Amino acid sequence: MIRRDMAKHRASITANFIRGISIILCAALGDVAHAAERHGEILWDRYGVPHVYAKSEADAFRGFGWAQAHSHGNVILRLYGLARGRGAEYWGAEHLADDRWTLSHGIAERAAEWYRLQTPGFRADLDAFAAGINDYAAANPQALDPEVRRVLPVTGTDVIAHALRLVNYVYIASRQKTLGEEPAGGSNAWAVAPSRSASGNAMLLANPHLPWAPGQYTYYEAQISAPGFSIYGATQVGLPIIRFAFTDKIGFTNTVNTILGSTTYRLTLQDGGYVLDGKVRPFDLRTRELLVREPDGQLRSERLTIRSTVHGPVFETADGDTVAVHVAGLDRPGMLQQYFDMARASGLDEFVSILRRMQIPMFNIVYADRDGHILYMDNGILPRRRKGSFADWSRPVPGDDSADLVTAVHGYDDLPKVIDPPSGFVQNANDPPWTPTWPQPYRATDFPAYVAPPGPMSLRAQMSVRQLLGTDRLTFDQLLARKHDTTALLAGRVLPDMLPAALASSDPMVRSAGAVLAAWDGRFEADSRGALLFESWARLFMGSRFTDDASFARRWDAQSPIDTPSGVGDVAKALLLLRQAADTTIAQFGALDRPFGEVSRFAIGDVDRPGNGGFGNLGLFRTITWGPLRNGRRTPTAGETWVALIEFGQKPKAMGVMSYGNSSQPGSPHRSDQLDLISRKQLRTLWTERAQVEANLEARTDY
Repeated sequence: MIRRDMAKHRASITANFIRGISIILCAALGDVAHAAERHGEILWDRYGVPHVYAKSEADAFRGFGWAQAHSHGNVILRLYGLARGRGAEYWGAEHLADDRWTLSHGIAERAAEWYRLQTPGFRADLDAFAAGINDYAAANPQALDPEVRRVLPVTGTDVIAHALRLVNYVYIASRQKTLGEEPAGGSNAWAVAPSRSASGNAMLLANPHLPWAPGQYTYYEAQISAPGFSIYGATQVGLPIIRFAFTDKIGFTNTVNTILGSTTYRLTLQDGGYVLDGKVRPFDLRTRELLVREPDGQLRSERLTIRSTVHGPVFETADGDTVAVHVAGLDRPGMLQQYFDMARASGLDEFVSILRRMQIPMFNIVYADRDGHILYMDNGILPRRRKGSFADWSRPVPGDDSADLVTAVHGYDDLPKVIDPPSGFVQNANDPPWTPTWPQPYRATDFPAYVAPPGPMSLRAQMSVRQLLGTDRLTFDQLLARKHDTTALLAGRVLPDMLPAALASSDPMVRSAGAVLAAWDGRFEADSRGALLFESWARLFMGSRFTDDASFARRWDAQSPIDTPSGVGDVAKALLLLRQAADTTIAQFGALDRPFGEVSRFAIGDVDRPGNGGFGNLGLFRTITWGPLRNGRRTPTAGETWVALIEFGQKPKAMGVMSYGNSSQPGSPHRSDQLDLISRKQLRTLWTERAQVEANLEARTDY
């Protein structure tokens, strides 16, 4: 970066002028760059997307770290502090539970070991990414909250610790899920082969649905380029690689899958130890000191005693059980390297050879490339079991038999996958891996019962498959229209049974409600009249999360996975629920036919636009999880975060949107500047060529 040593430049007016211009350009983003240590440059487009151009691989990582710190520095430093297990020390006692979880699992120690196990080249990349964060913080001390600056400086080990915590101990074995709560998660993914494409080119849709609030799930859009590669896409903040990536040659996306990478063992306690194979074994004990920051800023000390068994660290559940947690794959430190290498693959054969490393602990992977290949894989590090079903291993299992300890995992060839199916498409919407295309290429009975649940297939996943059925050749715009469709599959499954009786009801309110639903087209658009009423009724019919199929005439059936559940089992009861829903809708929204977008808003800060899309379990592919009603309005808690549609011609045609914007830093104009786009259901061109970026340039940073 450019050092402000004016003595070196006083002899040259020209040099001073050039330096001044550079500082002015960088200051447009609040950044001052130092040329004496210049590693590359970042071109910021008008949506706040960094395009990093570097002289070497490590320099590209350094620029990516610098850019992430500029756009999400407060969030990243907080995440790195939590990955150290020092959240309570930095920010107070509310982080004690997370710290105990992190320290008990030894995340920081394992991250240090994993750092040592990286190849020298990739270890240098991690160090460079951390250096970029530190460089930004040093040059822009006023841009970061003082409380998060306590974490500085960060290291390559911190980068690994954050990735390890996020994937292995949030996605796979979260504290909430293990000890009694269920975390949020969801995504859609499509890949369309040339046989179904009007242009003869493969197409790929990336569409994760994670929470909107800034934090560990926040996505960041970027392009990183250096000699030998140019990768565009998105990743979760704090990660040094792009997890949802495309290049001129290939692209891939991820969805959260059902793979069981962790095992919770319920212990039998006896004589101060635990029982295994009929014998009492002592716990392994170690202690750690936690520092806790008090409201007055003083630090107090608290001792944590960590108990472990041969299974793993020991915890107490909300129900009072004593359990030990085993996480598979802790001997595989290559996740970040594998993601980076996947993004640089030249085609399907190389991509598959990289997948075979099996370093990424979970996530479905959907792939497409310029050669016309498509792929779906139910990826993850899955323990081999001697018996039992998915349901059996999803809950705590007895921990007193060593035959149930994890000693081996499945390899690439064991897991469900499909490559270039005759149907011309693959898809996933967080459903189990049994319907990656249609007709089904395999069945759940072809695999061990613990690989994934046999069902049910969600209505969102059914809608995903149905949007791609047929033999028609889809244009880019047609595929985009299907992606943006707000039709609720549930409406078509139940309203034909219910509406005739509602319209003939002796209850005026039921008749009025029936008339509203009869006039409604089943879509969740901003101007839809009837969507709010239907949502209220469906919550009563299927439960608060829209997952109970007991009230249907035909429950979900693995023999008809994309046609069930269907019908109304008890129409009279459904009408009673409609009356209740009508009363609730009027009370909450003021009218039975209140336009959906008057209540459901895309709003961040001063930007407030009409919303569209709805709960995925209603059978909407256009997924928005709406938060609670406040003052007659509600905003998204999750859904439709990063969206990208790519067509792989000689050069990729790519469009996308980052719904909540590409920066969470206070005062950034890029926190809400894409809400207009999602309100209009529009994507923007993703500028992959330097000339395009230059034509849409907001600022330039030398780093």
